[in-house]
Amino acid sequence: MLTINGDQATVSETVSGLASKLPTDKATLASLGIPAAFAGAPFPHVQHIHINGNDMCPTASADTNHDGVISTVEGQPAYGKIGTTLSTKGTTGASAAATVTVAPGGGSFTYKRTFTMNQATLSAIKNNKAVVVVHGLNPANAPKAALTSPNSLGVTLPGASKKLAMIGTAPALCGRLVSSQMNTMPSGGVQTGGGGTSGIQDQGLFYGAGGLLLGAGAVLVVRRRFGKQH
Repeated sequence: MLTINGDQATVSETVSGLASKLPTDKATLASLGIPAAFAGAPFPHVQHIHINGNDMCPTASADTNHDGVISTVEGQPAYGKIGTTLSTKGTTGASAAATVTVAPGGGSFTYKRTFTMNQATLSAIKNNKAVVVVHGLNPANAPKAALTSPNSLGVTLPGASKKLAMIGTAPALCGRLVSSQMNTMPSGGVQTGGGGTSGIQDQGLFYGAGGLLLGAGAVLVVRRRFGKQH
């Protein structure tokens, strides 16, 4: 659920179906650009409200280099730049976009935070130009390129000897925010056609009782999961 009062936003969400833990083998971690100190830790899932793109989740056609992974950069034309980082503490600005130490972690997690939302994100939500993206693919079913190619943002984690593999930054869940004047939320998942590398899944990203509430209106989240290409 998302409630907004002036510039104060309260986000309450429950997310499931994501990568649970990081590998324990230090050699595997090193190959992924992840410091050994993270061995066996909950998989960090950075998440953001992206704004002012084409107001949509990326489809399979976004994979322009045909490696089976939609990278963060490949998805940007669809969902836009980062407006707000849904961090657990500290800044919610774009500067925290890749700070894994303030990202929720694990295969399932509950996130709740009240913070001052910047005007750009507020305006984008009002104008139906905002998309929620949760990042971090599951190593168990991620395409090979996600494990072997560096991330498209040039992120190197503190203490790592190489750039983080795409597995850490590629979009895993995506939800388009659509404001509408409805008294109740519609039931069931909403599908928008084939997309991502494995299509839409009904489970995964949930806000409150199936949507985000924005003031007196409602914001509908369309859930999309990305995984291994079939």
